[in-house]
Amino acid sequence: MASYYGRAHDGHRTANGRRFDHREFTAAHPSLPFGTLVRVTNLGNSRTVTVEITDRGPHIKRRIIDVSLAAARALHMQKSGVARVRVEAFRIDQASRD
Repeated sequence: MASYYGRAHDGHRTANGRRFDHREFTAAHPSLPFGTLVRVTNLGNSRTVTVEITDRGPHIKRRIIDVSLAAARALHMQKSGVARVRVEAFRIDQASRD
């Protein structure tokens, strides 16, 4: 399951030190290195988006990733707030490893 976080978090520092912007295609994951690019596919509608891991989370059981509002809109999950997703890491930025 995926969820998203939006405008209320704008300007707050993420775990990698960057400021969160709901318009960027970013995400929080509990263990993938910062800078990892991840393909997230909404299993309900097959929409796919690529996000960069910039934060830690989600902090709710059974959720594997929190995406930004921009990514949630692209996945058509912003109204429901959650979606069943597939997460595929396809590039890990070695310089950003945490």
